[in-house]
Amino acid sequence: MDTPLDRLAEQFRRLPGIGIKTARKLAYYMVQQPPEKIEEFIAAIRDAKQKMCFCSICFNLSSQDPCPICSDDRRDHGVICVVETPQDVSAIERSGDYHGLYHVLQGALSPLDGIGVEDLRIKELLQRLQNTEVQEIILATDPDVEGEATALYLARLLKATGIRVTRIARGLPMGGDIEYADEATLAGAVANRQEM
Repeated sequence: MDTPLDRLAEQFRRLPGIGIKTARKLAYYMVQQPPEKIEEFIAAIRDAKQKMCFCSICFNLSSQDPCPICSDDRRDHGVICVVETPQDVSAIERSGDYHGLYHVLQGALSPLDGIGVEDLRIKELLQRLQNTEVQEIILATDPDVEGEATALYLARLLKATGIRVTRIARGLPMGGDIEYADEATLAGAVANRQEM
């Protein structure tokens, strides 16, 4: 039987990282809320959808164009950190240690999923580099097969520009145990060691 509750749970299940049990839990929770709370929730979704856009320079999500990062003269305009998603920008910004600009690819190369070079914001990155003072590109794609393939492709492509291309280091997370780390993580940690 297809009830309104089932349809609501199905909508939640379409969200990334939400399984059937969590979707049902969220659906039950929502129908038990007072109408004004539901209206606030709906208004927040509508407001975000209507007022958020992609920055025309870096393709990060923002409520203004260009975004506050691209518009900030205090940031280092000589460095661009290339990431896969707007969520990656948020994560790096939370660290508080990076003060350059960003370029969001809107994904990573994944031939099995039908995502090729033309599906990413690579052409826009190259155009951006033509008339700028950029001295370094930091490739901060995910350390998975797709992220590594994307970083290798970009490194080869950007070599011709003469701009310094670097890759973020890989290693052990803070608070992690060496004995539980996989071989690739340990290899990255040893290869990217720093002098103390």
